[in-house]
Amino acid sequence: MVYSRITSVRMVALCMLAIVSSICSVAADKPASTTTVLLISVDGLKPEAVLQAREHGLALPNLVRLTEDGVYSSGVMGVLPTVTYPSHTTLITGVSPAKHGISTNTTFDPFNKNDKGWYWYAEDIKVPTLWDAAHAAGLSTASVYWPVSVGAKIDYNLPQIWRTGTEDDIKLQRTLSTPGLEPELVAALGRYPGGMEETVDEDEIRTRFAVKILETKHPAFMTVYLTGLDTEQHASGPFSQKSNAVLQRLDALVGQLRAAAEKTSQGKAYICVVSDHGFAGVQHDVNLYEAFLNAGLYSVDSSQKISSWKAMPWPAGGAAAVVLKDPNDHATAAKVESLLHELATNPANGIDRVLGREELQKAGGFPEAAYFVSFKIGYELGYKFVGPLVSEPSYLGMHGYLASANPEMRSSFFLVGPEVARGKSLGEIDMRQIAPTLAQILGVKLPDAELKGLDIR
Repeated sequence: MVYSRITSVRMVALCMLAIVSSICSVAADKPASTTTVLLISVDGLKPEAVLQAREHGLALPNLVRLTEDGVYSSGVMGVLPTVTYPSHTTLITGVSPAKHGISTNTTFDPFNKNDKGWYWYAEDIKVPTLWDAAHAAGLSTASVYWPVSVGAKIDYNLPQIWRTGTEDDIKLQRTLSTPGLEPELVAALGRYPGGMEETVDEDEIRTRFAVKILETKHPAFMTVYLTGLDTEQHASGPFSQKSNAVLQRLDALVGQLRAAAEKTSQGKAYICVVSDHGFAGVQHDVNLYEAFLNAGLYSVDSSQKISSWKAMPWPAGGAAAVVLKDPNDHATAAKVESLLHELATNPANGIDRVLGREELQKAGGFPEAAYFVSFKIGYELGYKFVGPLVSEPSYLGMHGYLASANPEMRSSFFLVGPEVARGKSLGEIDMRQIAPTLAQILGVKLPDAELKGLDIR
């Protein structure tokens, strides 16, 4: 009798455990009951690619549908400089680079001690992000490959980082991701790409990972970064046949991500598609490094490595900041100013304008710099230490140019959701308005945002 009772108790316990396990399993796949905000960045997406898709020979049903189902901008005025990392940080903070601390893509490193290191680490962001605001409000967050996300307060994070392009990068990436997340997803989906793998093929893989996170983790706020269009536009230029083919594949990924978010958060999903900058074709490199070397502003040793410097360019694509080793070195500042003026007076050198420190302060970029050199469309910064000053281009497409002076640098904004107007153009907007708009939807606060959110109803 005792044995029978014990057996009965064990059977009841096992049954209860099975029921609980079944409930947990169902709950894992059950759509979330809270609002989901999904922020998708398509690097380098020009607004006219969607708004005039047919004229450019593009079939983009999912992106075009966003303009019909929600609100959109005819063009987003970007930050200074119009490059990936400062722009993406503005997109999640609502402040300019001078305030958030991510000045350009790469850290200033004149001796290259950091081996061309980028601003990968979220601790370099000086103001709260949307991830931080959501975390403070008790909302779950997720991110796939978003720039400047290593170490961010994100519940499910697959950050962007690379070093050498070898398989060891995968180990580094896995170590810096949310513990256990990448192995869990890899077991179901196969290999996750490394940080230097940035074609549309890898975008398709990362999208599968993002969809799986949406389906199984149900984040309230999620960021997803797609890189393939930027990669191809650098290689073959905007609206090339290859770039158009890549964008059409990315359009399908946007559709998949939207469908997953709407299924996960039935009736409560907001999908925002943005880009960080526009793009322009390039025909020339301008080797400022050669000009600065000839002017004695830095020196190199016998192995052509920089050995000393007084003033150096800081790359930003179609532009370059100039940093003085000693900001109070007035003689060097005068020498730099004279050199830049001389270069700019020759139209063949492709310099559009040179901003000084006060103009930079007003524009919200490069607080560390004394000058900012913006090239004309068609020219980009070159990296040669020896002549010629103007040479064949390293890339066929580039960004980084002044947004205020170059409409080609306008980026994109599309937003759909249950309380968003349908088919409404917001005209031209400021990139700093996007983060506070998403904060309002999430019901969280971004006290440092420089502008108010958009009227999306």
